Amino acid sequence: MQLPDYRAYRDLTEPARDTAQVWRLVVGLILVAGIYLICNQLMFRTILTLLGQDAFAFFSSLNTGSTPFAMIVLLMSFGFLTLGVAIAVKVAHKRGITSVYGDVGLAVRQFVLVLQMLVLLNVVVFVLPPWGMGMPMERNLAAGTWVMFLPFAIIAVFVQVSAEEILFRGYIQQQLAARFRSPLIWILVPAGLFGLGHYMPQDAGENATLIALWAVVFGVLMADLTARSGTLGPAIAVHLANNVVAIVVVSLPDSLSGLSLFLAPFSMADADAVRTWLPVDFAMMFVSWLAARLALRR
Repeated sequence: MQLPDYRAYRDLTEPARDTAQVWRLVVGLILVAGIYLICNQLMFRTILTLLGQDAFAFFSSLNTGSTPFAMIVLLMSFGFLTLGVAIAVKVAHKRGITSVYGDVGLAVRQFVLVLQMLVLLNVVVFVLPPWGMGMPMERNLAAGTWVMFLPFAIIAVFVQVSAEEILFRGYIQQQLAARFRSPLIWILVPAGLFGLGHYMPQDAGENATLIALWAVVFGVLMADLTARSGTLGPAIAVHLANNVVAIVVVSLPDSLSGLSLFLAPFSMADADAVRTWLPVDFAMMFVSWLAARLALRR
């Protein structure tokens, strides 16, 4: 069995080798979590104070992401994860944040190549039947409102996905790869943590484990892309394309629906419907991964 070609990943892991001790990673993750939580508390308290009498309504919409403003605030708050990683790598590892995502020029070029391929792929998928996910989709935002918020929505989703990639496929994976030779460790551990972060039994009910498993597989595929390319550019592009479709185009009606043009005809907790569509999601994930690999060969 031929192993994947991960030679490009050596350049990305090299800056982490001098400070690859596991205790440093643990300290770094504590710093990331602390900075993220403190900054979010300060931001949300400030917003709620400024809103005055409207604070309760905003707080209610924030819990489910049911309005455009609430969704943009929620997504932009992930920027504090990136801030946390930047401080963690400086304090615990004595290096800069740029060392986490690789050569900037190469990362941008790879990001653009992969994103172009995925935009084309998603256009083809939306044009081909079955339309409306086999059932009538409900219009969410009015077209004019959706277009008005679209630039801000894409920026906010980019902040969210880049923060997750910088933390999981960047910082955690890079540090583990510098410490351990086996890809089973530095691919599966971050992917498992990523899946754990998507385990939401209170929202997904019986589907919580399946959705978390989807996230684990997604994490493995993004880890593979990162190791093949030597930068975070491709993984960020795939994650961005996936989340723009799931948040900005067609969202679930009961969760994070504030920016979407359409609502899916079922909720996250609808066991039968979600289990019917999860194989399609898995297939789309694998096709996106293959499309990204094809784009990188151009």
